[in-house]
Amino acid sequence: MDFPGHIAVMGGGSWATALASLLLKNCEMITWYMRRDDRIEEFKRLRHNPAYLTGVTFDIERINFTSDINEAADTCDTLIYAMPSPYFKEHMQKLTVDISSKAVVSAIKGIVPDENMLVTDYVVEKYGVSPDKVLVISGPCHAEEVGLNRPSYLTVGCSDIEHAQAFAKTLDGFNAHAIASTDVVGIGYAGVLKNVYAIAAGIVHGMKRGDNFSAMLVSNAIREMERFLDGVDSRPRQICDSVYLGDLLVTAYSRFSRNHNFGAFIGRGYSVKAAKMEMEQVAEGYFGVKCIHEINQKYNVAMPIVDGIYDILYRRVSPEYAITQMARSFV
Repeated sequence: MDFPGHIAVMGGGSWATALASLLLKNCEMITWYMRRDDRIEEFKRLRHNPAYLTGVTFDIERINFTSDINEAADTCDTLIYAMPSPYFKEHMQKLTVDISSKAVVSAIKGIVPDENMLVTDYVVEKYGVSPDKVLVISGPCHAEEVGLNRPSYLTVGCSDIEHAQAFAKTLDGFNAHAIASTDVVGIGYAGVLKNVYAIAAGIVHGMKRGDNFSAMLVSNAIREMERFLDGVDSRPRQICDSVYLGDLLVTAYSRFSRNHNFGAFIGRGYSVKAAKMEMEQVAEGYFGVKCIHEINQKYNVAMPIVDGIYDILYRRVSPEYAITQMARSFV
């Protein structure tokens, strides 16, 4: 079998929909797992996802839809998990099929709840998947811009560079450009951290701190990210590469960034509960900041931005106080 073989997309949200649309430009068929049968039937009738990226139409004859996660796992060679991190473990607990021989691709920009583990590490430890068949996808790539057919940029990480390159080809196309990397851990954690920093950028935007302050925040955020990544995995990496700095910039500033928008509500005076209620989709950074804060108890990296956002979201520290304290660390 040529890698990656038959591919399953696991998840029904905007990012899963964007990835499915990219895959179908290069793959004859895919399997698509969604948990709700009514959503699948509506998708087949409309020929587009009824809830996300509704402007993207699909040739549904080339999609094997299923609401049975075990069917998808059993019949496919490569499983792409593209769902909010808070729901990942819940879906995995439904698995009865042995996936140790499969390739698993994490398109999840978060950490497994209650485990404080990257998805890539989790499937190796808990499901016996071979590390050289565990991959991660990151941006800079907003699902909404894929839907609008705008140029999008992806990085595929795998310890086996040939597997990374092969999978990148399934996403590469006229308006999507995918490259390969071996930095699975760095890409995974960068995908979590950029969401946290996007919340910070949203908070200062909501507080009307101005563009100068935002620039200082983001320039310090990339330094903080580099410190943490070096503390966790000191392999050589260029922090200005698109998968690190580029993904941080697009998430911190874009109107499509749910994490930025969540932070903006906080900066305008909303409580955390009220801000979450305003959101139509999950802001991964809310969960990610708690996980990173706890993981960093082991590494003790200086992370004043992460600590400040954790204080705001989980300790009810006022944004005005936390951001002022945070700014004292800026260089």
